[in-house]
Amino acid sequence: MKRKHSLVLAGILGASLALTACGSSDDSNASDSKDSKGKIGVILPDTKSSVRWETADRPALESAFKTAGVDYDIQNAEGDADNMTKIADSMIASGVTVLAIVNLDSDSGAAIEEKAASQGVKTIDYDRLTLGGSADYYVSFDNTKVGELQGQGLATCLGDKPANIVYLNGSPTDNNATLFSAGAHSVLDKMSNYKVVGEQAVPDWDNDQAVTIFEQLYTAAHGKVDGVLAANDGLGGAAISILEKNGVAGKVPVTGQDATVEGLQNVLVGKQCMTIYKSAKLEAGALADAAIALVKGDKAETTGTTKDATGNRDVPSILLSPQAVTKDTVKDVITDGGQKASDVCTGAFADACKAAGIS
Repeated sequence: MKRKHSLVLAGILGASLALTACGSSDDSNASDSKDSKGKIGVILPDTKSSVRWETADRPALESAFKTAGVDYDIQNAEGDADNMTKIADSMIASGVTVLAIVNLDSDSGAAIEEKAASQGVKTIDYDRLTLGGSADYYVSFDNTKVGELQGQGLATCLGDKPANIVYLNGSPTDNNATLFSAGAHSVLDKMSNYKVVGEQAVPDWDNDQAVTIFEQLYTAAHGKVDGVLAANDGLGGAAISILEKNGVAGKVPVTGQDATVEGLQNVLVGKQCMTIYKSAKLEAGALADAAIALVKGDKAETTGTTKDATGNRDVPSILLSPQAVTKDTVKDVITDGGQKASDVCTGAFADACKAAGIS
């Protein structure tokens, strides 16, 4: 996927954090602010693919919108595209003037955006680009870079020795998953000492399905798997469960993404070699800035454009930089507020946290 962008990250959060709060609202109740002439709707995708949506993105968005004093409504589609459509229809009927979605698939996402546009509602693709859609803006991390960092991380953990690699990719309906895989392949395919012995996408990022899929891939490779390129921490955890079953967890490097509590714990004890940290506060702040600008009738500040090959258009974008996390840098995620030490450093993980300088 071709991108044209200059990553100008400084100040992305500034606008939303600097605005003076003139009211407050919760997920379903409008604020008393008279300065806002519109309402922002946000539809999150599910609670199964990653815990981040409810534990990180929702509170970060709520904080940004409350600080700005704008009316908002945040709901979760719970992995059901029809439900997302119903929520979108309800939000449009209730008077939202800006609608941000994390699509479950591009077809349903594009239909939502077309309906919103017909009603004069501005739309934003949050985290995932809707191919063939009509969003006014796209707010996300550089997802090809995410894959590149995963590939580089796995290569570092494997070293120069010959190695068999299995790819456990994200949902085939998620454009981000395609970018993650492409980014990882762009790094690892150049290394002739590595051989791909299995690769499969996991429908809907379903961790339960991932367990079955990885076990089948592991069996097909006769257990000769030296590294696992898992697209996120949930899929990484699924792979680790099978590696544990076969007595090789910790001996086979596994990647991840989202810096979840489980992912960070696995990194700390050596069952996962790395994860990717994408600050929900930063991404939510960028979405809030863009949405608030649209509510006020202004244009959002962008870092460039992203090519939508299906729609044959360049989508104005705000693209942020992801961060690779290893055992030595887990503490950076804690310090940044990505996770709480009290959640990560529980029970058996307390000593590992102490060794990593986390208190």
